[in-house]
Amino acid sequence: MPVEWLQVVVLAIVQGVTEFLPISSSAHLVLVPVFTDWDDQGLAMDVALHVGTLTAVVAYFRKDIQLVTVAWFAGFKSNRWNADGRLGWWIVIGTVPVGLAGLVFRDWVAIGLRSPWVIAAALIGFGVLLGYADWCRRGHRTERELRLSDVLWVGGAQALALIPGTSRSGITMTAALLLGLDRAAAARFSFLLSIPVIVLAGGLEVLGLAADPTAVNWAVLIGGAAFAGASAYLTIHYFLAFISRLGMQPFVIYRVVLGVLLIGFFV
Repeated sequence: MPVEWLQVVVLAIVQGVTEFLPISSSAHLVLVPVFTDWDDQGLAMDVALHVGTLTAVVAYFRKDIQLVTVAWFAGFKSNRWNADGRLGWWIVIGTVPVGLAGLVFRDWVAIGLRSPWVIAAALIGFGVLLGYADWCRRGHRTERELRLSDVLWVGGAQALALIPGTSRSGITMTAALLLGLDRAAAARFSFLLSIPVIVLAGGLEVLGLAADPTAVNWAVLIGGAAFAGASAYLTIHYFLAFISRLGMQPFVIYRVVLGVLLIGFFV
């Protein structure tokens, strides 16, 4: 396999798997160039990987998305929203904090917080918090039982994911578990919240790509999107299938070990 395709496959699988597991995609993507001599994959590939993961989560939750969308628009006619319609509002409202934080702090985060030390600290610190939430505070509520105050809490937590190493899925699941959601519900709400976030992040990258005159290799981009989408879909499926039995503790241990290894590597 040519090196170019090997790089595409590795990056796509890393992105697809770590985007939805509570282990931080940024921490893993920063490790790839450490152990390889590959050049930066470029903005076009970043867009392709986002398209792949977005396609995966939309495909997996297509029935939920249809129910929520129909109920959300139907609520405008009667000015009343059922549980599905309210979930649509919660997804919109829960995205606002990270959207605002991204606009205000995006450049500062990209320049000032890309340190391996920051990533390691976030991996360990937020990993321990995830372990506490799963071990001590987990309840039996579902995502359709959320209240506005709950959504503001989860949305505010999601904004912390701008800190590299935090993990967007990890911090939103942590917040949801602390509110008394069960594991599967916390994961489902986190994944649904990822849809507008991935759209926003991908949209910003598309704007940058539009201003880039560099020619793109469409075969490579389509391949990257396909591998990212397939790995993301399988990750979502198996994570939700086994989360009630496995719990979050294996991911907590993994985060702590990875954080310690990062510190040891960069000391």
